[in-house]
Amino acid sequence: MSTPVTLQFDRRPSALAYMVRGALPTARSRDLAPAITARWSDHRPDPEQLAAFLRVTGLPSGPALPLLYPHAFGFRLAMVVLTRPEFPVPIWGVLQIRNHLLQHRPIPLDAPLDFETRVVGSRVRDKGVELDLHTEVHIDRSVAWESVLTFYARGRFGEPTTGSPLERSPTDLGDPVAEWTMRDDGHSELGRFTGDYNGIHFWTWYARRFGFRRALYHPPRVLGECVARLPALDGDGPQRLDAWLKGPVFRGASVRLHAAPGTDATTFGLYAEDERPSIVGRLGSPPPGARLLDPVSN
Repeated sequence: MSTPVTLQFDRRPSALAYMVRGALPTARSRDLAPAITARWSDHRPDPEQLAAFLRVTGLPSGPALPLLYPHAFGFRLAMVVLTRPEFPVPIWGVLQIRNHLLQHRPIPLDAPLDFETRVVGSRVRDKGVELDLHTEVHIDRSVAWESVLTFYARGRFGEPTTGSPLERSPTDLGDPVAEWTMRDDGHSELGRFTGDYNGIHFWTWYARRFGFRRALYHPPRVLGECVARLPALDGDGPQRLDAWLKGPVFRGASVRLHAAPGTDATTFGLYAEDERPSIVGRLGSPPPGARLLDPVSN
């Protein structure tokens, strides 16, 4: 096992620092679940940044932070972890494949947020490896929100292991409920919010180097535009969003949203210039006390 690494930030982690670090060649750890923990204390939502985030994603304003706010603004800690030399694969070869977000209670607009992100597990697949990052958001030392983000990297990492119980996405995506053309703006703002300055989101020439036809949107932007068009959840209870990122959504794409409302959750699929969905998701109200980590632990 690798030596534990704990990083503490009292202000927003510098994107320049971790992007430069991620670009430098370095020896990689052979530990597929390195003990890396990153903490960011006392983040206070800025009203102007929140308004810009809502404008870019299309999410409505309300008396509490939207479910996707901690995901987008806390993603800098995921970037910190992914660019560490102790992480087993370089960030440029890593793709997000699943997002699982769980909000336990409403988060006030002015609440001071304490983030903690750590690597919690990995699974060897036939052609690569999946790695899970778990983030918690604490308010007054109580968990108010959490996520598990799963990343995939191609390569040979040994014999395949048991897959995640969360890897199977919903199949009933319902009927079309909305069609629109994605606005080709707000990319730099999403970069500032998430700290994700990967060139595939900004330049088509760069995205083509990695096999994409055009530059593509940041996932939180696309998820926000989907959630904004789905039935609203109870703002006072727990909320959960599960998203399977199956393909890119290119800048300026014409998209079609399908949805199948259910008793406790709505399943949905976003089609972006393809016969297969680019995103499959489930948005619902889980029972109080539910946690994310147990189902994805090795």
